Amino acid sequence: MVQNPDGRKNKLDFPPPNLKKRIFQTKFLTCGFKVLEEISLKQRDQLKKNLLRLGLKLHKDKKSILIEKIKNTILEMLQYADGCPTMNYSDYISEKLNYDYTYLANIFSEVKGITIQQYIILNKIERVKEFLLYDELNLTEISYRLHYSSVAHLSGQFKKVTGLSPSFYKELKQKREKTKVKVKAI
Repeated sequence: MVQNPDGRKNKLDFPPPNLKKRIFQTKFLTCGFKVLEEISLKQRDQLKKNLLRLGLKLHKDKKSILIEKIKNTILEMLQYADGCPTMNYSDYISEKLNYDYTYLANIFSEVKGITIQQYIILNKIERVKEFLLYDELNLTEISYRLHYSSVAHLSGQFKKVTGLSPSFYKELKQKREKTKVKVKAI
């Protein structure tokens, strides 16, 4: 059991403390700030602009804050997938956020226009692209790291989302790199 700073206890120790972290993309996690007094529209606009310059976003309501928490939980889950115990995504998200999954799924679909599962698949494919781009792992290792049941499942999902097979995607990336080198040489 792990105790969060707010006193809640979780069964998950996430990310695992001994996990060697790989940095593919920096993502800001949701930070919660509460405005203690009413501010004018002009002040609110200025706050919004200042936050945007820092890569942060001002959320208006509790729904959008919850959506960001769901998205960040998914990104975190995929970022550290190789150190995370294999468990049902819906159970993980529900347990991590302390909400019923059906409630989270309904709000997410209503606001984003896609299901949580579709969002997970899109982000898993982005991770596959990153792994292919860095050329450190083969498809078998990638499928294992991202908890695909097989390389065929990963390849089928990749092709369905991108229209390309993973190997063809990798070839395209390599050809583009060669073309960039030739252009620089000229």
